[in-house]
Amino acid sequence: MRILVTGGAGFIGSNFIRLILREAPSHSVVNLDALTYAGNLENLADVEGDKRCRFVKGDVRDRELVADIFKQGVDAVVNFAAESHVDRSIEEPSVFLETNVMGTACLLDAAQEFGVRLFVQISTDEVYGSLGPDGVFTEQTPLAPNSPYSASKTGADLIVRSYFKTFGLPVVITRSSNNYGPYQFPEKAIPLFVTNAMEDKPLPLYGDGLQVRDWIHVEDNCRGIMLALEEGKPGEIYNIGGNSERTNIDMAKMILDILGKPHGLIKHVKDRLGHDRRYALDSKKIERELGFERDYTFEEGLEQTVKWYIENKKWWESIKTGEYLKYYESMYGERLGTADK
Repeated sequence: MRILVTGGAGFIGSNFIRLILREAPSHSVVNLDALTYAGNLENLADVEGDKRCRFVKGDVRDRELVADIFKQGVDAVVNFAAESHVDRSIEEPSVFLETNVMGTACLLDAAQEFGVRLFVQISTDEVYGSLGPDGVFTEQTPLAPNSPYSASKTGADLIVRSYFKTFGLPVVITRSSNNYGPYQFPEKAIPLFVTNAMEDKPLPLYGDGLQVRDWIHVEDNCRGIMLALEEGKPGEIYNIGGNSERTNIDMAKMILDILGKPHGLIKHVKDRLGHDRRYALDSKKIERELGFERDYTFEEGLEQTVKWYIENKKWWESIKTGEYLKYYESMYGERLGTADK
């Protein structure tokens, strides 16, 4: 199978490509990524020489480029390409609408024109909104996004659904809970807390820190996405959760305990606008219908993740200082977004 992976130089996309190359020898990949601030080819440095993976620098909104890729043969699309940081969406909502909504529409048009076997849309539990202290999100939960980011992902999901209903394009949507693991951009909570703690810097915790998140290791999520790609039923949505709910403050304390750092490094800061209180996903559908299983408990996965950041200090330091962007600017002759924007 020839798979177009968009956003494959990002966190989840790069881990997905690595999984394909390691465990699916009959598959090949075209990795389309714009290499904005969160895209980093160092995420795939260990598979750089694999002939089954070809990188194309470009934007998913570039219709001419996207069409050229499809003309060379694409059997399936896995669309990771997205602006994904909630704080940035509050500062610049229009950027999220352009990439997440219009970019998805561009890919869908090409997939429809060239007749792909399956279009897999990678979404998020945030499209469901916020939960109270009880209950879980199922695939039938009404969509109620509360941030420009989650609203843009909701819009993308609905456009994907419309192409299935209107044109018969075979599509699948996966919605995962909060991912963590190797190669995650260090503006996200877990890598930010890990790297700050390693440098004895404060861990900025929004509000009272009692927001609840359901954490899933990125490799477990990628295995769920692979199942959806290979065995998912067109038109269906699959939640992929970690069954590992933790408050943000407990997660921060766990990181500090693993690193042997004092809890006093936690610094409460002003809460984020529209901050959802709790997320929790019901994953019974993908477990029952596709046989999805998790390899990591949160405790095991977090220890492995902290160890990875300890052993790969050069990787995250180049991101925090912006050095990796200078490399891409020299290579491609254009200015890219900065990590501290």
